[in-house]
Amino acid sequence: MSIWTDLTPLPFSLSYVDAGGVETRTLRAGEGAPVVFLHGTSGHLEAFTRNIAPHAAHYEVHAIDMLGHGYTGKPDHPYEIPLYVKHLLDYLDAVGIEKAHIVGESLGGWVGARTAVDHPDRIASLQLLCAGGTVANPEVMQRIDSSTRQAVATDDVELTRKRLRLLMADPVNATEELVDVRHRIYHEPDFVANIDNLLSLQKMEIRQRNLLTKEQMGRITQPTLIVWGRKNPFGDVPEAQAMHEAIPGSQLELFEETGHWPQHEQAALYNPLSLEFLAKAAA
Repeated sequence: MSIWTDLTPLPFSLSYVDAGGVETRTLRAGEGAPVVFLHGTSGHLEAFTRNIAPHAAHYEVHAIDMLGHGYTGKPDHPYEIPLYVKHLLDYLDAVGIEKAHIVGESLGGWVGARTAVDHPDRIASLQLLCAGGTVANPEVMQRIDSSTRQAVATDDVELTRKRLRLLMADPVNATEELVDVRHRIYHEPDFVANIDNLLSLQKMEIRQRNLLTKEQMGRITQPTLIVWGRKNPFGDVPEAQAMHEAIPGSQLELFEETGHWPQHEQAALYNPLSLEFLAKAAA
């Protein structure tokens, strides 16, 4: 399997959209109600290549490089959650989407949840895939910060490979193609120069003022699916259970032998689950 073979069955476009003055890389495919995929910290839209074709058979799919990530523009200031939310809303406005289904992995789930809280009229449903933003664990924050900085600071591809494998329960899912994609992104001059801004949420003071509270999650009224890997290196199952208990009517699914990218590692399980959830959410 490769990114090309994942995407070959369908027509798609890869382009840039001006989202509030930020040139934003976006992959679009399919027709129907819009579904927007949001990746995690230091990630990129290729995190969803195993999911785009199945969803594009029924929906208008958008996978974007988030603010300061991938090949999207990188304004020079720390990226806190309200800025990610603004960028998402600017993107929706730029492409003419009034209301979207959001699929957010890790940081993307954090941003999606906060958008659902603050701008409920823009979010049709919410999927939280190993979502961050509910706790501030110094060990996990340090692991994210140090592993990313090490991979960015040197041209040694093995460090990028280790960073990507950290996300997976089975390292075979960190394909060499994905390693190459991420290594190229990590060593773009603007990405290197921007690393402090991108990792700002790994600083305790900044992270704490951006955390999703139980009260905020209690105000999420959209249909919500929480998917979690039992071998998630960045968050234990109790985090998912607490999220499930806080969000009214949410659905929790735990995947065995799965790390931080359930949509990628367990695409054969995740895709039909997501499509069933989306169908119910739209009913």
